[in-house]
Amino acid sequence: MKVAVVGATGMVGEVMLKVLAERNFPISELLLVASERSIGKTLVFKGKEYAIIGLADALAARPQLAIFSAGGDTSLEWAPKFAAVGTTVVDNSSAWRMDPTKKLIVPEINANELTPEDKIIANPNCSTIQMVMALAPLHKKYQMKRVVVSTYQSVSGTGIKAVRQLENEIAGVEGEMAYPYPIGRNALPHCDVFLENGYTKEEMKLAREPQKILDDRTFSVSATAVRIPTAGGHSESVNVEFENDFELNEVRRLLNDSPGVTVQDNPDTNTYPMPIYAHDKDEVFVGRIRRDETQRNTLNMWIVSDNLRKGAATNAVQIAEYLVAQDLLAKTLSYDR
Repeated sequence: MKVAVVGATGMVGEVMLKVLAERNFPISELLLVASERSIGKTLVFKGKEYAIIGLADALAARPQLAIFSAGGDTSLEWAPKFAAVGTTVVDNSSAWRMDPTKKLIVPEINANELTPEDKIIANPNCSTIQMVMALAPLHKKYQMKRVVVSTYQSVSGTGIKAVRQLENEIAGVEGEMAYPYPIGRNALPHCDVFLENGYTKEEMKLAREPQKILDDRTFSVSATAVRIPTAGGHSESVNVEFENDFELNEVRRLLNDSPGVTVQDNPDTNTYPMPIYAHDKDEVFVGRIRRDETQRNTLNMWIVSDNLRKGAATNAVQIAEYLVAQDLLAKTLSYDR
């Protein structure tokens, strides 16, 4: 198995390598790929040092699998080139998510849609992944009508520049700003760029991606995305209205029985999900499960997950694991001379 990790030097790329090692993903040859300014530098994977190469060299090597986490522009340009030579691309950017010809995959929910012909596979937005992980089993049972979500997203979702801004502010050091305002001791209702409808791109991802993943456009999602001064882990307050009524104990059971979901919900012991406990874990944690007393058939939940792991790297690796397990990858790809 020849595997390329594109964007290996970025925050998600580094976690990707960690997850690949932890899960012992089958790799016979590893290609670490980054931008031109990183070519020639080295990274260590499983105790072995690897030199960073460029995209052209990685393409010439024809890996069976390429996991991209290098931004939308890079994916739009290079993912089709890799797909054209037979490589299966799992892409972590927003470039292909809403393309009707590409599948948007959360393995626990819809991996069975994948076929050998799917050469570019989209990894959903980090906030979308944790939300649909909790909503999918409840939607199947009770049929969602409307979801209202407010997110509390860590600075790591923006990238290393934002993490450094927060660290500088905590230390009282002036430095480069990732945001238009201070993030320390603050909350910015501004994730990604604003659109003409007054929502941000992040909010519209939360509105559109769940419908595609669940293959159902009969429910709607309204989102407000907020950046808060935490270094890692996204949190979400979710209010969901169902067609059918529910029992809270059954809701907790359905969630606990869902692969990848863990219920932490005991007010008597102050047990509820928090980013500090989700750090470096792959589960999606759900708590504060309670009935909305102002509206029929409506539930409130608090959902937390590590945005760099299940929200990005782990989900991508799980897609790759499914492709291997179902024998959906090309056996070998040779270079045509």
